[in-house]
Amino acid sequence: MRGQEATAKKAIAEGANVQLLSEVNRTPLSWAAFKGHEAVVKLLLATDGVDPESRTSGGETPLSLAAWNGHDEVVKLLLTTKEVKPDSKTSRGETPLSLAAYRGHEEVVKRLLATDGVDPSSRNFTGETPLSVAAGNGQEGVVKLLLEQESIDPNTKNLRGETPLCWAAGNGHEAVVKLLIMNKVDPECRDADGRTPLSLAAGRGFTEVVKLLLAVIGVNPDSKDLEGMTPLSWATGEEQQEVIEILLATEGINKDAVKRPRLRLRIRAPSF
Repeated sequence: MRGQEATAKKAIAEGANVQLLSEVNRTPLSWAAFKGHEAVVKLLLATDGVDPESRTSGGETPLSLAAWNGHDEVVKLLLTTKEVKPDSKTSRGETPLSLAAYRGHEEVVKRLLATDGVDPSSRNFTGETPLSVAAGNGQEGVVKLLLEQESIDPNTKNLRGETPLCWAAGNGHEAVVKLLIMNKVDPECRDADGRTPLSLAAGRGFTEVVKLLLAVIGVNPDSKDLEGMTPLSWATGEEQQEVIEILLATEGINKDAVKRPRLRLRIRAPSF
């Protein structure tokens, strides 16, 4: 599908199969939406027999594919189509909003948030919300948009107990960490292993995030996880020298709280 409206129109007039599936179960509409070919999408939506809710082998609808690639005009077109479900989920539980949030497509996120039937706190199969995936991928603009939604809980946890702040701190996204802290999230939230955002940032060597968190009232620089590991323990075990020096210079730190981690930190950017 190359976006050539005249060619597509001719093919349809000659009886082309408008629901022909590719090897990954994509219809012509899915391909046009994925590529952002607005004119072809409009043509196909007006053609009898075209299913605007067709799904790929991964469960993506044309709307999901357009949202993933940030094609706002195509998203707008699809949302005006009666049969399109704005909150449809893929096989991994991702909605068009979560896909757009992950990729940082602010205009698409705005449009979806303004659409009836879209849940701004939808969860994928591991419990991540649009805010979680945006925070974990460092999408500051999208995080700001989502935090403006009164219905969104910024301290919501996924199935592993990780909050958006855990994601942002564990992946070193300083600007997002700062934004979340300004919105009064819990800086001492703990994941399923009892680790705080400070521990996650310390173990990964994110010095600026460590400094940010240490400056927050209520953050315990000696917090212990379920294995008895402190931020200093993690920094030492992972040989993060700059972080070690920052922590050792922190007032009240237990300098003897050093224990080599048995497992490496697992925080990572959410992936689809």
